[in-house]
Amino acid sequence: MADMSIEFSGITLKNPIIVASAEPSNSVENIKQCIDYGAGAVITKTIGDIPGMQQLTKNSKYAILNDQGRIIKGKVPRSFVFYSRSGYISEPASDWISILKETQEYAAANGSAIIANIASGTLQGWIELAQMCEDCGAPMLEVNFQCPHPAGMGEGADGIWIAQDPGVTAKVTRAIVDAVNIPVMVKLTPETNRLAEVAKAAMDAGAASVAVNSRFVGFAVDIETAEPYIDGPAGVGGPWAKYITQRWVNEIYQKVGCHISGSNGIFDWRDAIEFIMSGARSMQVGSVLMLKGIEWLPKVINGMEKFLDDHGYPDIASIHGIASKKALMTAPELFAVDPVYTLIDHDKCKFPKCNICTRMCFYDSLKEGQEYIQTAPDTCIGCELCLNVCPFDAITMTTDKELALRSQEMFAEETSEATIQAVQ
Repeated sequence: MADMSIEFSGITLKNPIIVASAEPSNSVENIKQCIDYGAGAVITKTIGDIPGMQQLTKNSKYAILNDQGRIIKGKVPRSFVFYSRSGYISEPASDWISILKETQEYAAANGSAIIANIASGTLQGWIELAQMCEDCGAPMLEVNFQCPHPAGMGEGADGIWIAQDPGVTAKVTRAIVDAVNIPVMVKLTPETNRLAEVAKAAMDAGAASVAVNSRFVGFAVDIETAEPYIDGPAGVGGPWAKYITQRWVNEIYQKVGCHISGSNGIFDWRDAIEFIMSGARSMQVGSVLMLKGIEWLPKVINGMEKFLDDHGYPDIASIHGIASKKALMTAPELFAVDPVYTLIDHDKCKFPKCNICTRMCFYDSLKEGQEYIQTAPDTCIGCELCLNVCPFDAITMTTDKELALRSQEMFAEETSEATIQAVQ
């Protein structure tokens, strides 16, 4: 049986699945349930001191959309869009002193851990919240830099996402790191094109890891009412976002080389495996738990373990970053790769009933003949689009151009001979 344990940001977790900071971690009961269902760690819903963000949670709104932009009724598909507006925990931060102590004790007794997520509107507020959580026994902090923060973050920083600015990120991170003796994870925002630069700034300032990343800000429209869903802009995420998130996981893994917790895009164990192979050490699961229930957790954890066993991987470390390590090819190296050409298995090909490949070839290398699909290796650039769209597995690719030419000529000869015999 594969070893699912990991070392992350200086602490050991029994598995890499972490419950993200959201509604499933907004109470003692919910946190304990997450632990009971096997979470490696649970991140609290944000403990903050900005009144507006605390009030916002009491006015939370959700619109779970399908791939046509309509409200989902009934079973939630894998392609859901999670569109919502929410804030921090509604209670005063001090109310969470007893909650942190109780849940951390429960987590420790069950091989899990509590990570305290915090946010403040002032630099001193960040420090006080961080110290409060450490005093309660939390072994780690996640600092919520993705939400707008109103003041105290430096000249010109009012109302920005802290994690949009490497300088502000470094300043706030350093203040928090210097104030506590537990590891600090910085949660990044996708609302910047400088994510790797911001991640490096956080790590240089003493962070133990980064969480990549929070949700985007979106705008969803109900065309039947000609109004925006839930009254306007809101956070947007879901499984569709994983490829964007994994792009940043891959880039930060390659450029910064730090511990990364993947977030925004995980639905099931397959997504979790993808995140690990992209360079994340742990994964945060949030929106899917709100739609499938906290009991969805074992499906993710057990599915990962089965994958490792089925593929002969002894542990999580065996797959960490293995896909990103193969994505280091430079442009000159890409250009030097041997070209490939289309080969068609005409016994499997269903032409003329099917002509998908010819409609999707824009290089004149696949054409409709009288009786079969014709290939033209001289114009084929090896893009493999035809390979991807063929529903009958009739297409393969070869680096041998002569083979591609001979295969086409031989089939043409056989077809002509068969036609002649049929006429005779």
